[in-house]
Amino acid sequence: MIDALLALTEGAGPLVISFLTVFLRVGGIMLLLPGLGDRLIPTRVRLVAGFSLAVAITPTVTTPTTIPFQMILTEGLIGLAFGAVLRFLAQALLMAGMMAAQLTSLSQLFGTTEPSSAIGNVLNLAGLCLLMATGLPLYVIDLLVRSYDILPIGAIMPGSDVASWGVGRLSHAFALAFALAAPFALVAILYNMALGVINRAMPQLMVALVGAPAITGLTGVILMLAAPVILSTWHTAMVALLVDPISGGVP
Repeated sequence: MIDALLALTEGAGPLVISFLTVFLRVGGIMLLLPGLGDRLIPTRVRLVAGFSLAVAITPTVTTPTTIPFQMILTEGLIGLAFGAVLRFLAQALLMAGMMAAQLTSLSQLFGTTEPSSAIGNVLNLAGLCLLMATGLPLYVIDLLVRSYDILPIGAIMPGSDVASWGVGRLSHAFALAFALAAPFALVAILYNMALGVINRAMPQLMVALVGAPAITGLTGVILMLAAPVILSTWHTAMVALLVDPISGGVP
């Protein structure tokens, strides 16, 4: 019996080391991964999701027999880098919602002191649901498997390349957010121009009181009409990034 347990331990040792090596990178990306890594999901569920991803990826990766301290740092940082660029693009929906709310005077809809908005929260939740429904875990597994071709186990990321990569992904996220908020910006410009003309024609009329219900209702209509296009555009950009995290979606 003891001999069997010793043989089992010796056989399971390399498998455990391989799993832990892969989990270092998976755990790093799970900290910032949209959807599976969001704070709305309980910690235990996120941990189980991370273990499941590591189990799925381990057979496809050739791992060393030991885990030195340097590898712990490099693998964790690689995972964080990939998770960060995905998080940048995921935040584009929230940024677009915040811009739309600021432009249409709905940024403090519920009296909060933070610039978060109902529009941003609705778009963010809808986008994450769309991403999960279209197979986010499978995209993440494919991304992680291919990441070992770009950055093998124990590889050190060049600082200048990582900085330019991160700045490029961040600028792309901001550009996408501005593009997604464009319908609301157009409505805000037309609304303010109309208020200016009315105020000039009838100075005695309190145009702000008349225009507030109009811009609120118009914003709801624009959101209903533009949300499918906004979510489809964002989802296409996110899938392109998952398929090619280095230059996906960036011209």
